[in-house]
Amino acid sequence: MDKYGLIGYPLGHSFSKSYFNQKFDDEGIDAVYENFEIQSIDALTEVLETNPTLRGLNVTIPYKEKVIPFLDSISPEARAIGAVNVIKVTREGGDIKLKGFNSDVVGFTDSIKSLLQSYHKKALILGTGGASKAVQYGLKSLGLETVFVSRYDRPNTIQYKEITPEIIKEYNVIVNCTPSGMYPHVDECPDLPYEAMDHKTILYDLIYNPNETLFMKKGAQYGATVQNGLEMLLLQAFVSWDFWQ
Repeated sequence: MDKYGLIGYPLGHSFSKSYFNQKFDDEGIDAVYENFEIQSIDALTEVLETNPTLRGLNVTIPYKEKVIPFLDSISPEARAIGAVNVIKVTREGGDIKLKGFNSDVVGFTDSIKSLLQSYHKKALILGTGGASKAVQYGLKSLGLETVFVSRYDRPNTIQYKEITPEIIKEYNVIVNCTPSGMYPHVDECPDLPYEAMDHKTILYDLIYNPNETLFMKKGAQYGATVQNGLEMLLLQAFVSWDFWQ
């Protein structure tokens, strides 16, 4: 039986396992999907060696960038983004070959583009991890200017304390790529001047558990269009399967 799986840490919030196992049942595919909760990326080698029928992996926090040195090849898109969230595993004799892809960018872009209007020209990306790089790549492909926001003083970023109501009006697409507000920390949200938002603001949260984060609730109070990451997750899972095949 073919096996697929997810590597990351922690994996308590993961949706992929139930999604893929349901897909396999519904479509009569002789395969199983497992979670591999590994505390270090170095444990990937053991996962590959002890699961000889493994055909593909999804990669989540915190390994989307750390996994790259383990790969034999990488798609041009994933290389440009600098993050991988899908690995195709092939076995040639005794050799294991790993190819990395990024399905986040397709999932995100296809999910947000229907929300964009002509006045959406600039975006704030909250966070600087692997998912934020895919979001930036997607937004740029849709013609938007982007700025990363970080809690720390880093090159090519601004900090939360610098975000004024004027910046919120100018950068009226805001994408949360941080875990702030994810279950069980549902009473947390990014520190922003939400009162400056209005019907021209889009708040897109990559989090899908809870269904409506505090980030989304606060924006919606002032008329913002809000969306969680569930549609993106479904779309990128669909793309993952295409890469594996």
